Amino acid sequence: MTLESLRNNIDALDDQLLTLLNQRMELVRKVGELKRSANTVIYRPEREKQILDRLHSQNTGLLNQAAIEAIFLEIFAVSRNLELPERVSYLGPEGSFTHQAAESRFGAMSAYMALPTIRSVFESVETGRVRFGVVPIENNQEGVVNETIDLLLEKDLRIAAEAQIPVHFTFATQTENLAEITHIYSKDIAFRQCSRFLNDSFDGLNAEFVPVESTSKAAKLAAQQPKTAAICSQIAAKLFDVPVLFDNIENSDLNRTRFLILAKEFVNQPSGNDKTTLIARLANTQSPGVLAEFLQSFNARGINLTKIESRPLRDGATFRYWFLLECEGHADDPALRDVMAQYANEVKLLGSYVRGA
Repeated sequence: MTLESLRNNIDALDDQLLTLLNQRMELVRKVGELKRSANTVIYRPEREKQILDRLHSQNTGLLNQAAIEAIFLEIFAVSRNLELPERVSYLGPEGSFTHQAAESRFGAMSAYMALPTIRSVFESVETGRVRFGVVPIENNQEGVVNETIDLLLEKDLRIAAEAQIPVHFTFATQTENLAEITHIYSKDIAFRQCSRFLNDSFDGLNAEFVPVESTSKAAKLAAQQPKTAAICSQIAAKLFDVPVLFDNIENSDLNRTRFLILAKEFVNQPSGNDKTTLIARLANTQSPGVLAEFLQSFNARGINLTKIESRPLRDGATFRYWFLLECEGHADDPALRDVMAQYANEVKLLGSYVRGA
């Protein structure tokens, strides 16, 4: 076959894809009408997970699982905006990794609000200015984000979903010759996570490493100043139109950050691959065996606890704590329902949601 004939075949398939996508959106529009009449929520992570699992199980072509997810998550996002446009806040600035996490779940067409603090994201959801808020909760290299955990206790919000994204840093600059670079801008944590690249590339050179408040700010500065560079996300480099000289420069390709998607009121149906987040304020954690008995109640029912974080109560008493727990399963599962009933006055459900989605 000739190149021209192959391109003609691709064009024909693109025409078919467009027709099929419009047919799908027409069905989505009808679903949206039914949901609005029943006043039900548009964002259904467990339904999206079912679709992705079904497509992956049927796939026999060249697309891998990650590619299928990337394509269909964007289709889902467009569909949701057709049903009912949602406003989404995230920890800014624009071009941050939290922005990237938000777009990975809500697509490029959603109405986004970049906010300066984690607290302001919580408050935007709490006051109804947005339907969903996206905040980081932990990085597998640096640990948990304490402010997010503390606000989960303070604010009366639910966890609708989680998003786990790989943290890839790029080296963006208008200068092709590294020896000409005088300043490299980035957040202090990014310098640490890209230390090997920096040591290998700039040993003996005179570039100054300049910490700034965000990797987005770093990209903006590199766009404005010649002979400078930024260590930033792909989305920030694209946003400020700074050429990427090197990609994936982080020390570990296993670097991942987990984000929570918050909502004021939200309930997921069981998907078969769920996790549940709870807050526990036990009556007297200084009494011998109280915490051990509480944790044993999960073990006795075969519930796998995957995370426990202790945080100070800050109620004036000396060394009292509350606990954030994550476990496998859904709050509607009989075993987990029993634990929550046993500790009804001491446990608060933050949400059950699709694991790792």
